[in-house]
Amino acid sequence: MFKIGEIIEASTGEFVAQCYELHQPPPFGSLVKTREGEVEIYGVVSGAATTSIEPGRRPIARGRDEAEEEDIYRASPQLAKLLRTDFNALVVGHREGERLHHYLPPRPARVHSFVYLCDPEEVARFSQSFDFLSILVNARGQGSVDELIAACLRHAAQAHQDPRTFLIKVGKELAVLLGGETSRLNTILRRIRE
Repeated sequence: MFKIGEIIEASTGEFVAQCYELHQPPPFGSLVKTREGEVEIYGVVSGAATTSIEPGRRPIARGRDEAEEEDIYRASPQLAKLLRTDFNALVVGHREGERLHHYLPPRPARVHSFVYLCDPEEVARFSQSFDFLSILVNARGQGSVDELIAACLRHAAQAHQDPRTFLIKVGKELAVLLGGETSRLNTILRRIRE
């Protein structure tokens, strides 16, 4: 398990985590997990941002006289302490003991809980069931939900021994979930193949 950050805000349906490394959030659509007591909570990374640590105070351009972007940080090492990278994750399931559930957990994660990037084996195990897709399909306020679905499924496919078979099965499941939304279904399927 690779620890990537710490929860700074949480609700039952999503959480926000601050990365330990500046400019290094987990990939969009990847599966991450955290804990709340004995319950492991799974989320799909739905966005990331690097901002000032002071609300309302924006960073200023500093690279006019620098040849490389990294020169900015060498000339002003304090910048690493004045900026932060956060990411959002949409909760898509949880594990209690050996039972894996593809619905929301009974409680949100705790603030300051560690967040881990799931390894391919865990991603494959989680995505064997497509029940979590209904949470993604019905997500609101998450930016481009269809892009999130496609990115999540591309990541999940890479974790399976036969990515093509996985994508065919998940495509059929999406066709059922989006039965009346042919245009949306086609957009997601095109994004998965890219």
